[in-house]
Formats: sequence, structure tokens, C-alpha cells
Amino acid sequence: MKKVLAVAAFAAFGLMSCKKDYTCECTTTSAGVSSGTTSITINDTKKKATEACEGSSSSSTVFGVVIESSCAIK
Repeated sequence: MKKVLAVAAFAAFGLMSCKKDYTCECTTTSAGVSSGTTSITINDTKKKATEACEGSSSSSTVFGVVIESSCAIK
């Protein structure tokens, strides 16, 4: 019985997702010129952190100038 419980506990531990700290770095460019970099820390699984980080990327146009923010996990 103890062996069954030990194996079940080990299997359950192996199936759990590991949350870690990932750094999301966003670079902002305005008219093709880099205007700054910001970074935030996301504590989640790698897949969810990547999705959240890349979802922060954006692009907009202000008075004819294109401003883009590109984000990626570093």
C-alpha cells in the first residue's frame, strides 16, 4: 500500500505545472527608431507567460507616425 501511495504521489507531482518567473521585455519603436525598453516579471508556466507577454505587443498610428511595441520572453 505504501508503494502505491508513493508512486501515486510521484506521478501527481510530475503532472503539476511548474510556475516560474519569466521576464517579458517590450521594445517600443517610433518611426523606426527605438524609443525605449521596459520589462516586467510574469510568474506562470512558460506557455502562459509567453502568451501573456506576446499579447502585450501593439501597434498604433498617431499623427501619421507608427508606434510599435514588440514584446518577448527573455
